Amino acid sequence: MAAPTAALLPAPRPSGDDNAISVLPTLHVQEASQWLTTSTGRVALDGYSWMQAVHWVAGSGLYEPRRHRSHGPRAFGPTTVRVAQELAQLSPCRPGIDYLVRRTGLSERSVEYHLGMLRETGLLAWIGKGTRVSGGPAQASEFARMIPVEFDAALGIRTVQRDEDAPAYTRAVSGIAEAGRELMAKLAKKAARKVGKPRSNASSKVPAKASAGGAEQGVVTAVSDEVRCTPMQVGASASSAAGDTSFPPESKLASGVSKSSNPKKSKAKAGGLRRLNVVGRRFQLARELTQELDWLRGCSVPRIAWVARDVADAGWTVTDVRAWLHLRGEAARVRRGSGLLAALLAGAETVLDTPQKRADAIEQWRGAQEAARRHRIQQVRARTERYEGAWDAPTSRAVRSEVEAAFAQVRDAANGGRRQGLGHVADDHALAVETSEQELAELRAAAAGELMRGETTLIRSMDPEMSLRIFGERLVRRADQLEDGSRSSLMTYGHR
Repeated sequence: MAAPTAALLPAPRPSGDDNAISVLPTLHVQEASQWLTTSTGRVALDGYSWMQAVHWVAGSGLYEPRRHRSHGPRAFGPTTVRVAQELAQLSPCRPGIDYLVRRTGLSERSVEYHLGMLRETGLLAWIGKGTRVSGGPAQASEFARMIPVEFDAALGIRTVQRDEDAPAYTRAVSGIAEAGRELMAKLAKKAARKVGKPRSNASSKVPAKASAGGAEQGVVTAVSDEVRCTPMQVGASASSAAGDTSFPPESKLASGVSKSSNPKKSKAKAGGLRRLNVVGRRFQLARELTQELDWLRGCSVPRIAWVARDVADAGWTVTDVRAWLHLRGEAARVRRGSGLLAALLAGAETVLDTPQKRADAIEQWRGAQEAARRHRIQQVRARTERYEGAWDAPTSRAVRSEVEAAFAQVRDAANGGRRQGLGHVADDHALAVETSEQELAELRAAAAGELMRGETTLIRSMDPEMSLRIFGERLVRRADQLEDGSRSSLMTYGHR
């Protein structure tokens, strides 16, 4: 092996025994060595072997974050392993902070802390650092999954540089010491499992030394503080996880969940919907009331929930409340909706204290709604018949005679004849004397009704002077305007 390549390999073991493993110092990578080009580790060929190194770092106790900073996590624990699991499934490893926040449920600051811990332990190395351009999308950083040299030295893993011209981080595994095989097999089992979310936050505050008691039940490999990273009295194992380990298929490693593990169904859900508690039912009823009652629009939902708390606790629905408000009677003018609702609902749960009573109130309310609907229909129908129906003749006998004489005059004029049979209307003064004020008022009302429909027959059936005397200047002028407009192509008269 060439001299430059040999210089990049781990330091030689002090003894000539191939099964001996060296004791390592504290694990920490400076910021300048956290790039791929300056890293002393080697690139992990797959996420499975990389997770073996992650579990080893988590259980070794070599890395203590509080030695290098006064804030952030206290230890490399299960939460950091969870973040590493998400990174192991990415190819290329370009995780965005928002993506890791969604996948892990952590805060943005926590994700940044754990990514920094993975870089400080030599498990991650920057290929390219993300950028934030003003007005443009943020670019995610790209990492290389690395295996630190401390891991190779602790387990006695031998590496070789097959291509002398290639970078040092591309060296490959050539063997493993017999003393490290059993520990490698344990790390392989842990790498095949998926670390779940811890039930409490107490695990993140426990030092790495305190995690040794739960090594058999936990998700990281614990190493004794006295013999750090050196498995003592370890027998030979027939399996080697360094060079010739048979990796499981990727389909079994993608989720990390075995076939026998069945997720527990939440008891708090019924039919796919969350079961509401007392406060939830109050807010649900308040929200429905503000949506269905016009005089409660814009009111505060929490205040309405407090006002309707008694009926909500009694199991009332929005239909029950509306039926009760119909029995109490609603005000036409409302100044403060929440105050009126509080006054109307006072003692309601004691009056309608059974479901049967509430059902009867609902029937009465719906019956009143149906009666009001029918009354509105009759009003609209009567209004339509009044304005669109046939013209009613005047009730006065004298007015009817005058109208009939006017129609006869129109018919004679249409037939080319001269005015005949109008001797009783020839004298305008006699007409004014014979016709009473009530009859003239009825005649003017009939002419006004015709003008509203766009007709001028009654006014034009008489002489202009007689029409002006009987109907007045206003009605005659309106008739002239209608006739002028009827001769224009820009105006059309008709019934609605």
